[in-house]
Amino acid sequence: MPGSIVEFTNKTENSHFEGVFDISPADLLKHQSSVLVVDVRQPEEYTGELGHIADSRLIVLNTLPQHLAELPKDQSIVFVCLLGGRSSQATAYARSQGFEHVYNMTGGMKLWNQLNLPTER
Repeated sequence: MPGSIVEFTNKTENSHFEGVFDISPADLLKHQSSVLVVDVRQPEEYTGELGHIADSRLIVLNTLPQHLAELPKDQSIVFVCLLGGRSSQATAYARSQGFEHVYNMTGGMKLWNQLNLPTER
């Protein structure tokens, strides 16, 4: 839902990036319809074996600066990657550019799949 700000009450501070907050796959699943999910993996990862989260948007990490202006500042955004490293970087970068409601999904698509949460390919 556009313009939706979700406050993740179970968020935790990221241990690698100051000011970045991590959320669990379960938290994302619970609020998936209200947030924008941005997957920062490579296209072959997005469509590969682990698949991707339904309705997520693919923006490869190294192209994020060129696409950041396309992202809404009035909606919560959750960044996702394979394990959580690239999405942490994406979250930190977005925060440095004035985005306040951005989060990193901890464990990435690896954990999402281990929890048997729904994916698309």
